[in-house]
Amino acid sequence: MDFKVVFAALESVCEDNISALCGPSDLPYGSVAKRLVTCMKQIQEHGRALEPVVASFTAVYHHYDFDAQTPGNGYRTLVKVLQSCLLHIIHKGRYIASNYNSAFFRADHNASEIEAYCSALCQLRALLYLAQQLINDNDYGELYSLQDGDLSRKFVQEYSSMHKACFYGRCLGFQFSPTLRPFLQTVVISMVSYGETYGKQQSGLGMAALSLLTSGKYVIDPELRGAEFERITQNLDLQFWKSFWNLTESGLITGFSRIASSPVQVNFTLTVPPVTLSLPLASDPSLSATVSPPLAHWGPGAVHMRLISCELREGQDSEELLAFSRTDPPPITASHLPWVQKQPRSPWLLIHFHGGGFVAQTSRSHENYLRSWSKELNVPVLSVDYSLSPEAPFPRALEECFYAYCWALKNCHLLGSTAERVCLAGDSAGGNLCITVSMKAISSGIRVPNGIMAAYPATLLTTDASPSRLLTLIDPLLPLGVLAKCLNAYAGADSQTVQPAVASGSLSALGRDTAVLLSDLTQGASNWIQSFLDPMRTTGGARSLSSRSQSNRTFSHTSPPNSGGHMDYPEGFEPLRSECLAFISPTSCPVIRNPFVSPLLAPNNLLRGLPPVHIVASALDALLDDSVMFAKKLRDMGQPVSLTVVEDLPHGFLSLSQLSKETDVAAEICVERMREVFQQENKTCSSWPKLEETYQQY
Repeated sequence: MDFKVVFAALESVCEDNISALCGPSDLPYGSVAKRLVTCMKQIQEHGRALEPVVASFTAVYHHYDFDAQTPGNGYRTLVKVLQSCLLHIIHKGRYIASNYNSAFFRADHNASEIEAYCSALCQLRALLYLAQQLINDNDYGELYSLQDGDLSRKFVQEYSSMHKACFYGRCLGFQFSPTLRPFLQTVVISMVSYGETYGKQQSGLGMAALSLLTSGKYVIDPELRGAEFERITQNLDLQFWKSFWNLTESGLITGFSRIASSPVQVNFTLTVPPVTLSLPLASDPSLSATVSPPLAHWGPGAVHMRLISCELREGQDSEELLAFSRTDPPPITASHLPWVQKQPRSPWLLIHFHGGGFVAQTSRSHENYLRSWSKELNVPVLSVDYSLSPEAPFPRALEECFYAYCWALKNCHLLGSTAERVCLAGDSAGGNLCITVSMKAISSGIRVPNGIMAAYPATLLTTDASPSRLLTLIDPLLPLGVLAKCLNAYAGADSQTVQPAVASGSLSALGRDTAVLLSDLTQGASNWIQSFLDPMRTTGGARSLSSRSQSNRTFSHTSPPNSGGHMDYPEGFEPLRSECLAFISPTSCPVIRNPFVSPLLAPNNLLRGLPPVHIVASALDALLDDSVMFAKKLRDMGQPVSLTVVEDLPHGFLSLSQLSKETDVAAEICVERMREVFQQENKTCSSWPKLEETYQQY
């Protein structure tokens, strides 16, 4: 849509509402009408100021795309998010202008909606001004200010003080696909309710009851929900985040997921002991290279994995493989299921590294789409349960993933594969590990995989400013405070390394926590149903119990103390400031710029020789610029790379593949990229004919 048309429509809607609400009438709304008029005038002022700013971006943002066929970068995204906000305002404004005389017009509700979007528009205006400073300070075509530490520090300071609660209340998820907004509302309600009960020593039933009571108020009062979510995301400790997201590891949650996902013949966990491996050199298979087990921080330790296969294949029920099993009870073998026909070994092998910010989750949380991958590609999938930060910072996870890759090459015959073609796949943190494991394979001289599928990978683990990272101000799934904590944890800043106990990968408290989450999901589901019953409800909307203006509750227009480090805005404009300041530690640890931590910073010699890299990113992801810049870097080196940018989806869309048509389509794109890796003709593949025979001699 032409942005000029949008701004013209916004101006018209504001004028219509101001005229209607200020003209002679018998409106019984009193102060509510004044609130609406005030908001419409503010929106009108924001729109007039933003139109030339947007025009300046649309004139140049195509220069920052990967190529002409792949439009996508943080500048485009900011304009798109602004347009989504304006369209919501236009829609609501037209409704108010047409229905304010109706006997059923909910004056206070609609005023609160407009106030929320007016606040969001003010903050988006600030983000576009910040993006203008980035585009002026960065080199042509560059999305990051890698050499401008002062600008990045100011970005962090600005984030710390800017008001964000409006994006987590009534405006929650306005930028995403409409089918995902109820899910996001459920997540936010669950998180703020869990935040109240977190740390309280109660039984599962007691916590569930308490959580049920607390979640109700967040359903009814969106402003309260937004303010509480802002507080949690800015200042609660990392262990809370680990605990909340690890609720997806519980048996009940994964049980529901398995019911809804593709059935598979093989699904069990393995524990591989730390023994030295010997693998053939890629340049001369007659020579071998030695691969040591993971050693960082606490010495040699076992590596945990999960094997998933839609078909039972040769080797998968062997005594040799089952000796590594850590599943209790042991997996059922073909001898116990005589009607199951054993298939020959697949020529393909998919090795997966899960996401979770390096701090949370295991393969169990990602089983849903891994089962689908195994079925759709008809390939065995080996997913690695690497050790998590902050207990196991870099390089422990990388060492374990690299060791698992090498072990899989050497023992592919046990996994139901001949490994003639091997693909690495991962999302977010897992995408980072796919790239760095391949870099480590190159530097070690062993065989590299035939290709990589990295979904929304983190390739720059710093808090350096970029236009897409400005979205951390409004993203409910990836706020900057959480992102910085995860990055610092992986870098080992202020961490205390602890050797994990050998276990099944789930938390001991999961049984208790599941009851809490389910009660919150009930509230979210209830609100979801209400959204269908009440068609005039906007995203995250509900009637507030309080008639107080949002501007008097959670933020102010004044700058906080010590605001000298804030960005310079045009005269007369200042973004809304939060009363709950964030305490964010910028990623200053030198480890964070290690090329095996941030591959975007890797010298060309470490990246040359990478296999084809297929990146699938989201236009609304705060890490979009990581994908665009890394794809550009590989392309400029002459390395094979593809970039696909999907629309209207958040970070982590693979785990949401069954929630909407859009996420399902995006997940299918990932499958197609992996299929390309497996089916692509490659001259070098003839040198790896039957790999189980090649590796067994070592």
